[in-house]
Amino acid sequence: MPTKNVLILAGGGGHTAYGYALAQRLYGKANLHFLVPRGDILSYERLAKFGSVDFLLKPREAKTPTKEFLPKLVKAFVEAFQKVPGDFDVVVSTGSNFCIPPCLLAWIKGTPIINIESSVRFTKASKSALLLQPFSAITALQWEEQKKLLKKGTVVGPLIPKPEVQPRNDGYILVTGGTLGHKQLFDVISESKLENVVLQTGKVDPEPYRKKHPEWRILTHSAKFHELVAGADVVVTHFGATILEALVYKKPTVVVPNPEWTRTAGIEDAKCYIKKVNAILVSEITLEKILEAIEKSKETLPPTLPDGAENLAKIILNL
Repeated sequence: MPTKNVLILAGGGGHTAYGYALAQRLYGKANLHFLVPRGDILSYERLAKFGSVDFLLKPREAKTPTKEFLPKLVKAFVEAFQKVPGDFDVVVSTGSNFCIPPCLLAWIKGTPIINIESSVRFTKASKSALLLQPFSAITALQWEEQKKLLKKGTVVGPLIPKPEVQPRNDGYILVTGGTLGHKQLFDVISESKLENVVLQTGKVDPEPYRKKHPEWRILTHSAKFHELVAGADVVVTHFGATILEALVYKKPTVVVPNPEWTRTAGIEDAKCYIKKVNAILVSEITLEKILEAIEKSKETLPPTLPDGAENLAKIILNL
């Protein structure tokens, strides 16, 4: 029976994707527990098969103003005090402000912290990874270039999930904006004459697209999103963890960063990232550019990358 107790802080969206990839490698080798943002049912559904899942307040969402952030941060510390006992052997931060209160409380209680930097960071470290670095036993980096951002970091490789189904080609284009959605991308692609499209809208209202394209398959989210990726002809996505999932199933990928999200990595990071994953970048969101990128992406080949999730799992088990 596993004896090591591991708490994974899954901050939602791409952060949960890193926790999921890590959980795949640790399952059966450690007792897994998870904290996810309150209300994030998708993260709950994805992670519940690996271990117990509880909710914690996330102080700041993408558009939370500072005047609301600070009181919520205090409240998150109070909640975390109750939900992070001292009997965990390791606490893993997958990134975002969500992870800061429970990590600092774990550190006070003497629990080692594993601090993961995002796969999309190349020009500037994320605030959470930078803040937690002094308190962490390991800061796990996904690319060699991140060493210049977090000098105490250890390069493990990209946290790519394990394939769960066989890849196939059902002929559709998968368009996704992640958990929050990408309205500008959806509005532009909705003007196309594409018929075989699967559209995942996240928090963007799906109804206008359903009315305009009754022939499309449209959904807000799916706990089995990997099945949609596995069947796609091409994946068109925002600048997030779906890119790594597309790699698993060897899918041509078009990356369309969302200009609304100014607190995350920017266009220069995206330029570095697409070189790593052999994707096609669309920085000017027009229908002509997107359709051109979709065709161009079909000429690309998926790269061979190290298994960062497996490497990090071994570090955690040997810590």
